[in-house]
Parts: sequence; structure tokens; C-alpha cells
Amino acid sequence: MADNSNIEWTDATWNPVTGCDKISPGCKRCYAERMAKRLQKMGSPKYQNGFDVTLHPRTLEDPLRWTKARRMFVNSMSDLFHPEVPDSFIESVFGVMARAERHTFQVLTKRPGRVAEIADRLEWTDNIWMGTSVETMVYAGRIDSLRQIPAAVRFISAEPLLGSLDGIDLGGVGWVIVGGESGPGARPMKPQWAREIRDICVSADIPFFFKQWGGMNRKVTGRLLDGKEWDEEPGVRRPRKGKRTDRISTERED
Repeated sequence: MADNSNIEWTDATWNPVTGCDKISPGCKRCYAERMAKRLQKMGSPKYQNGFDVTLHPRTLEDPLRWTKARRMFVNSMSDLFHPEVPDSFIESVFGVMARAERHTFQVLTKRPGRVAEIADRLEWTDNIWMGTSVETMVYAGRIDSLRQIPAAVRFISAEPLLGSLDGIDLGGVGWVIVGGESGPGARPMKPQWAREIRDICVSADIPFFFKQWGGMNRKVTGRLLDGKEWDEEPGVRRPRKGKRTDRISTERED
């Protein structure tokens, strides 16, 4: 596990599975794949298989050893619901999350259909949040599957946001995260796209979290949207004012 995560919307990461496959445009420049291959070259035992799907049963009970409560991103380096991950292993992961009730577990998948199929076999305690990635309206149907899942909080990660989500149906969704792609060859996110989804969230009283503009250097482009850091979370509504130093966030569309 990794504590003090640099992912703005979580505290730590827990990876009982590593590795994945690309299934939609949001996967094209996967940061996890780049990192896994780098760790493989460095000789990391956990990544000896690179980005091939690999189970790590020895790490299953790690959250039970952490006494301080944390928000924990589950499988930041994989997708727990990848078809190569057995149902029995997923059930074991959920069993640990249910036992580690002091933590909040944020599970994110691009395969919510599989989650819905086996949801009645999983233990859904209030500390388990379930999310799906939606990069364009083409993949908005993932939300339909998400709505079938009995999670305490259902959330959307629109990162990398690659197109307009204007008019999207967020019924049954309790949190939305938006972010632009970062790293080599990052595809730009138009300010209009971020504003559209923010305005939908504000109108529907859904917590909105703006993670980043992205680009080659995300620290330079920053995370201000119209002069604010939007750090809203379920149960925490706290948009903060900031200086308009983020050039990208204040540009208007032609």
C-alpha cells in the first residue's frame, strides 16, 4: 500500500491486483501502465509481470493493519473487475473492506456491468464507495450499470475528460470527479466541458471535485476552475476561492 497519495481525492492506495487492458479511449495513455513498466525495470517484485493482470493475495489484509482512518483508492494500478480477476478474489477484497470499517474505500472501474452482475454476492458496507469512469457521452451508459449497484456512494470519474458531458443523467450519483489528462502526449480538455459538468452538479446539488487541468506539467496548469478549487466530497461541501493564476481555467470558448 502507498500512504500519502498524490491523488487529490484520496489519502492512500491499496492494490491487491495490478495490471489491466485498454477498453476505451480514456485508457490510451494509462498512467498505471507507464508506472508498472517503470517499476518492472527497477526490479520491483510486485511488478515482475509488468502490466499483466496479477493477483496479490498477500496484500489482502493490509488495510486491517492501518489503525488511522483513511480514504483508500482501491486498485489505482488495475481494475478490480477485470475479467481475469476471479469472483472469489473480488469477494475476498470486499470482505476485507467490510472488516476494515474505519477506512473509506473508493473502488473505481470501467466495467460496472460486471459489478452489477455479481453485486448480490458482495458485502456492501457503508464505507465502500463505487465509481465508474466516463470520459465521453459514448460511455455514459456505464452510469446505468452503476445505478444498479447498492453502494453507499456511487461516483463518476470523468478523467481524462475527452468530450462534452452536457445533458448527462446523474440520477443516483453522489459525487463527480473531473480532470484533464496529464503526461506525455496529453489530450487537452476544453474549459467548456469542465464548466458544463460542474454546472450540472451544482444544479443537482451533487458534490463536484475538480482534480486538474492536466497537460505535460499539471503543477503548472493547476486545478483552479473559474478562480476556485472545487474540493467537494460526499458530506463535505467546501469550494474555496483562489487567485486566478490558472490561465487555462479562465479561458473562454470561441
